Amino acid sequence: MSKHLLTQGQKMNKEIFLCSICNINSGTCKEDCKFCSQSVRYKADIERYKQKDMELIKQEAIQARDNGALGFCLVTADKGLNDKTLKFVCNVAASVIEVAPELRLIACNGTATVEQLLTLKEAGVKAYNHNLETSEAFYPQICTTHPWSERYETCQNVNKAGLTLITGGIFGLGETQEDRISMLKSLNSLNPTSVPINFYHHNEALELQPNDLNVDEALSLIKLTRESIPNAQRIMVAGGRELMFGSRQEEIFSHGANSIVIGNYLTTAGRVMSKDLEMLKSLNLEVAKKV
Repeated sequence: MSKHLLTQGQKMNKEIFLCSICNINSGTCKEDCKFCSQSVRYKADIERYKQKDMELIKQEAIQARDNGALGFCLVTADKGLNDKTLKFVCNVAASVIEVAPELRLIACNGTATVEQLLTLKEAGVKAYNHNLETSEAFYPQICTTHPWSERYETCQNVNKAGLTLITGGIFGLGETQEDRISMLKSLNSLNPTSVPINFYHHNEALELQPNDLNVDEALSLIKLTRESIPNAQRIMVAGGRELMFGSRQEEIFSHGANSIVIGNYLTTAGRVMSKDLEMLKSLNLEVAKKV
């Protein structure tokens, strides 16, 4: 166990919430987010498709459930929802509920109106994930095709629609510590249930410089996130976990994380799900069975 243990008021959670990501539409986004290989602008060497085969989605859902995942996130690669995408996500939700009703469905489909979110809710989606990514001040440095305010407004819409709000950001984009603190304050103002934090995973096709954070700095940012958003039920370490922490992944839990993504990410491979389950068992941490 890490020597950097949390204080009495921040005891390590014994139950860890597992979430799996399903990229149901890949590599078709026209936005210019400099951290994202899903953008068509950067011509990254990734798999691109309009709609993933429904049978494959159902297989991924069953596999996630069988490996202990409670959350199953349906991700689309566009700026936001339109009628066609909304219909597809609703159809996917119905199919997943049919084969794996135990999963808690999360949608992550970009900017969305209250009306669109209510449609997802009626289809069985329980939560919506839309990240602020970074501070409002730094955002123009990483994206120019839409403003940070649209992201914040979508998160407000999630709350208005009565869905569970999941919102977080990315560390290692070249932002300052002041930017990180500002982002965390903004996240806290939205009262999210879950906060996914990602560590930038560089792709050579992207313009950004590789993440220069070291492991100790990254661990301190998990702790800072936990302290800055005290009412969040879950602090999730998501993208970049394996690359950022390597052999020290187990230390994320003693720094405030109580949720992880298992399996693959959007355009990069995660480690085999069984490895994460073995890690949790070795730490005497249990997989959460309910939200």
